[in-house]
Amino acid sequence: MVPLTIGRRRAYALLLLVPVLAASGCGTPGTPTDAGPSVVTSPSAAPGPTAAATTGAAPAASAAPDLTDQPAATPRKGLPHIFPVRARKVSYHPTHSAYPGTDLFADCGEPVVAVTDGTIGEVSRRDRYQKSGPQGPYNGGLSVSVIGDDGVRYYGSHLTEIAEDIDAGVRVRAGQRLGTVGRTGNANNVCHLHFGISPPCLGEDGWWIRRGVVWPAPYLDSWRKGGNREPAAEVAAWHRKHGCPRKPPGR
Repeated sequence: MVPLTIGRRRAYALLLLVPVLAASGCGTPGTPTDAGPSVVTSPSAAPGPTAAATTGAAPAASAAPDLTDQPAATPRKGLPHIFPVRARKVSYHPTHSAYPGTDLFADCGEPVVAVTDGTIGEVSRRDRYQKSGPQGPYNGGLSVSVIGDDGVRYYGSHLTEIAEDIDAGVRVRAGQRLGTVGRTGNANNVCHLHFGISPPCLGEDGWWIRRGVVWPAPYLDSWRKGGNREPAAEVAAWHRKHGCPRKPPGR
């Protein structure tokens, strides 16, 4: 992907931003939102629930996903967890319209870091989002996910840029720089990081899983205060109940 050149813009007036983001599609109820590229089958995928490719018309070959899932072999407990944006001023709301996720508002260019030790999964380096195009698959613009060694996928989107050394299969440590806060995709010109927590569904999963399936705020609250609340148990319970849905809710 070609990174956008974006100036720094402050966006902390959360109550004023909520209706703006809703209008942009980042959290509009009933509208597929905030996602990275589709996922191709991982050659190392272990047996487990899988989902079909996204519904609707398939994208052209030139719009194929950049990279693939790299799930952790054996989930680990007790790993360190780090707040995903390294900045003095960051604001976020405990909820997010339409689906579980959190938008963290900070200046464009502030560092986005790995939440925990793991392996890079999906990376989208080109902003394919268009208002006139399909709403969902490319909403996240530039995005990256980490498949944590705890078995949880941590997804961040709307980035300005992705670090040069970040590619699928690359090992990262908690706190390692992944990229910078931006406003690509359907961010509606507001600098923020969309953050989602989900299971690393093996095989062909969808943007509706990657964008987030459990509420991140309780974990963000803990990590921001130096705590180490772990989402693995909640994510595993969601996965046991839902598997890897074939299509987003309401479709």
